[in-house]
Amino acid sequence: MQPKLSREEYVRAMRQRVEEALGKVADAVNDAAPGKIIAGSEEQVRDVFADLKREAFEQALQIRMDAAEAAFPPSAGSGDTQEQTQ
Repeated sequence: MQPKLSREEYVRAMRQRVEEALGKVADAVNDAAPGKIIAGSEEQVRDVFADLKREAFEQALQIRMDAAEAAFPPSAGSGDTQEQTQ
């Protein structure tokens, strides 16, 4: 069975990025001209969430890869190298 990423570790790692993204969305909406809130913020909001989606997926993959690597202890080696150098 393949090691899985820790849900708790993943949420912890992404929490700050999510909060920053939501802050950028709020800023984009607030900075849009009155009467043009959607037109004035939609593209920025889309870009913020596209970046967040990419970062979220990359982070999940990294944590899962780290878990897989940690599941395999480092090899002790055969000892032949020590004998060959003497």
